[in-house]
Amino acid sequence: MRVDVPLAKAYLLLNHGPVTLVSSRAGERSNLMAASWAMPLDFDPPKVAVVIDRSTLTRELVDASREFALNIPSRALADATLGLGSISGRSRDKWADFRLTAMPADRIGVPLVSECIAWLECRLLDERDVEQRHDLFVAEVVAASADDRVFSGGRWHFDDIALRTIHYVAGGQFFAIGEPVVGRPPDKG
Repeated sequence: MRVDVPLAKAYLLLNHGPVTLVSSRAGERSNLMAASWAMPLDFDPPKVAVVIDRSTLTRELVDASREFALNIPSRALADATLGLGSISGRSRDKWADFRLTAMPADRIGVPLVSECIAWLECRLLDERDVEQRHDLFVAEVVAASADDRVFSGGRWHFDDIALRTIHYVAGGQFFAIGEPVVGRPPDKG
């Protein structure tokens, strides 16, 4: 079940470096693309950064609407994620091609990918000079949610291997998040 994540904790959805699916919409046009270069930037208000190349349809739609969503896929979506990052949406409907379901967002007009395990709804901050020169978008997170099978109590838990997040390395290869390692704090003595 999709549950809200407090905005001050939204960074936890990205801080382990998963690949994301960027969904966008302007008017009646909608698109998806894979993005590995996304990261949390701040806590209050929560902010994220993502790189969106100027040649993409997603960039065109984000420029027009000033909104996007970061959807976090699990390893079950590795094939779709690779495809979404490899083809253009200018002449194809990626939602239909990869059999992904759009669900309404809570605070923005951009659809979310229902098959994902976490979602960040974002509105661009006024950083147009950075966007135009570096393809870097800085946005405020206005809503965050996650699948309670993998995120609860402010923490990820990846007991189900199929629901682990994926991390793109290159050449069509991903790694799934591995086993947790808990560090011990040093003695304060």
